[in-house]
Amino acid sequence: MLRSHSILFGALGALTALAGESLAASTSLAGGPLAIRVGRAETVAKGVIEHAVILVEDGKIVTIGEDLPVERGITVIDRPNWTVMPGLVSSYTRIGMDSEGGDDMSPDVKASTEIFPKSRDLRKVVEYGVTTLGIYPAGNGIPGLAAAIRPRGDTVEEMVLKDPAYLKIVMRSDSASKKRVRDAFAKADEYDEKVKKAREKWDKDKDSKKGKKEEKKEEKPEEKKPGMAGVEGQGPGPDAAEEPKADAKAEKAADGFVPPIPDDKVRAFVEMRAKKLRALVTLTSAADWLHWLDAIGKETIGFDVRLVLNQESDYFYVLDKKTYDLEADGIGDRKIHAVVEPLLTYTPNTRRVRNLPMELAKAGAKVCFTPRFDDLVNYKAWLGHVAELVGAGMTRDVALRALTLNPAEMLGVADRVGSLEKGKDANFVFLDGDPFQPATRIQAVMLDGRFVFGEVDP
Repeated sequence: MLRSHSILFGALGALTALAGESLAASTSLAGGPLAIRVGRAETVAKGVIEHAVILVEDGKIVTIGEDLPVERGITVIDRPNWTVMPGLVSSYTRIGMDSEGGDDMSPDVKASTEIFPKSRDLRKVVEYGVTTLGIYPAGNGIPGLAAAIRPRGDTVEEMVLKDPAYLKIVMRSDSASKKRVRDAFAKADEYDEKVKKAREKWDKDKDSKKGKKEEKKEEKPEEKKPGMAGVEGQGPGPDAAEEPKADAKAEKAADGFVPPIPDDKVRAFVEMRAKKLRALVTLTSAADWLHWLDAIGKETIGFDVRLVLNQESDYFYVLDKKTYDLEADGIGDRKIHAVVEPLLTYTPNTRRVRNLPMELAKAGAKVCFTPRFDDLVNYKAWLGHVAELVGAGMTRDVALRALTLNPAEMLGVADRVGSLEKGKDANFVFLDGDPFQPATRIQAVMLDGRFVFGEVDP
């Protein structure tokens, strides 16, 4: 539990409340600090705060704590019966997108080029508490690069948080899928060899130029250095410039070598090897996981998985090495993010109910929820569907992280969103009760410090 005894609100300036106006209007006009008091805050990263106070300014969380005093002049929203949680993060969606894809090898295609800022679906999804989206390109095979965006903005640039966020790869239990992946890394090998040769040539040219420069210096007659009255043997005088000492570290960092530019279809795999980009691999069965590991071999790239669930999904076979004496790593052993629907399944050929998302979490995977279907109806029912898993044994902590911080980490934007912490974007969902109770309803949504849904007066 977080607690603070005092806040220097005075240093932040004061905001004069305008009587009778909605909060959205007053914050938009004045843009000053705003204090929000609620009965409970689900911070996700640092537990629960009862009687929480959150100070927001310039779209950021300035501070958050229990029963914090608020200085006079600061606008206060007082909702003791409300619960606040971070805005929901959907890391795998095409909501608001309408293009179609095939089975192409298109790792250079960017989903961000499809964004339409005035999309009705993008604007509507905010009402259901979603404040961050990971949009991916359409298609199978290797269709391209996803982007992390906020669902509202006047321009694409304003909406994009990170681009690219991950490379989407669709893996199937067939030779074609494995060949596609292996061929891509073979092209990356060719690029590495090209860089190696370019480096060798550059070093050789550099050494050659250095040698010629030294030869030229030796041929040049020695000049007298200024010294004490220029007397031979007296050494340099007090006005002589000191010769700079060589700094090996600085020389290495600025050695001037520029590697060749990789082909657009190779760049993503080069960046994955350099740990600058992760892949999100879509799987539909346990066998697909084993084929994926076989396809990448000894590659040490970073990747996460999208596990498509159906009523008889068999991913429990590959949760970890211990469960079924696997020779390869299980999904949990890798400690990776696993994007799944909030869906209860059955053990194949039985009526035994399984809570696979919870089993994944127990095995070590970082669960990230995506709606059961990628449409507004299922976004509206998203919290309720997760509540079904909580009722079937999933812990609240796992469920909350799967809706917020875990997908934010997967998208590479956890420094900005996913939890209620000082310095992060003021993206909040306000509810009239526990997030996982059937009767609970969303009362308001704040995005970047502004209420974008719900009429709330100070």
